Amino acid sequence: MRLPTPLLPLGALTLAMAPPALADEDWPAPIQSLQAQGLEIHAEFEAPGGLTGYAASYPTGEVAIYLTPDGEHAIVGTLVDAEGNDLSEAALDEHVRAAEFAEVWERLEQSHWILDGDAEAPRVVYTFTDANCPYCRQFWEAARPWVEAGEVQLRHIMVGILTSNSPAKAATLLGAEDPAAALHAHSDSGEEVIPAAQARDIEEQVHTNNQLFEELGMVATPSTLFRDGDRVDRVQGVPSDERMVEVMGGEAP
Repeated sequence: MRLPTPLLPLGALTLAMAPPALADEDWPAPIQSLQAQGLEIHAEFEAPGGLTGYAASYPTGEVAIYLTPDGEHAIVGTLVDAEGNDLSEAALDEHVRAAEFAEVWERLEQSHWILDGDAEAPRVVYTFTDANCPYCRQFWEAARPWVEAGEVQLRHIMVGILTSNSPAKAATLLGAEDPAAALHAHSDSGEEVIPAAQARDIEEQVHTNNQLFEELGMVATPSTLFRDGDRVDRVQGVPSDERMVEVMGGEAP
């Protein structure tokens, strides 16, 4: 079993985007005690084995709480079944992370990206790209079967983080007369991006993308985000063959 990759860094962004916590003085004493220790309780949910589940968050993440049938004790952590399947993640996704996933995806949509592929392709994948990143070009090549088949559109969020001229190169690509063609020439044929002065608003676009990269806890390029059902999952670096299938939503055409 592959455990889900946490979407965000453990920090302030998670708190800012989490749904409002519940306030209920009628909660059992163990739940009230945990709340007093700093946990925010978002919802109660049904759990197996006579347990009652509570979805909660704290300053650095989310956690499930399980109240025992006597109502006098609580267990904090992950509940698994006989096969080792995680029974807590779905509840945390539904009751704590759902709003977070939606807002993250909206922020990606509103970022400054260059389209790679058919704008009508049914699957959208976002990837943070630095013009000085050789692994970004490797990811570009690996994605060609899906992109060229019209199954996936890659949206390259241009950042400048690797070298001193990365921001200028990102701005040059975003400010090009045909950004998609310029990115294709660079990524597909290795054409060097020659930094050129850009308007202030284009430079601000790179700065905004860099901020988003940091706020989402990314540490490497390419960093790629995609939908997995209702979740937003991520891969940092070039995906493995197995993860590439997950990113692209299926086997290569």
